[in-house]
Amino acid sequence: MVVKYNLAFINHALCAKDNGRVVGYDNSHGDHHRHFVGAEEKVAFISYEKLLEQFLDEVREFRQKKEPI
Repeated sequence: MVVKYNLAFINHALCAKDNGRVVGYDNSHGDHHRHFVGAEEKVAFISYEKLLEQFLDEVREFRQKKEPI
């Protein structure tokens, strides 16, 4: 059982907003939400494993980019 989680991909070269957080997921404020280049949105939580898989897919995509956002 996962109680709290915080996943973050930080790269100041790709994103100058949100302290360099390009993409991230957490539930630190009582709800599940996604950080995406400075914006925040609520997300449906199915399982930690599914969320981790989605996060890692997004990180792979961003690591291939060479231009700042």
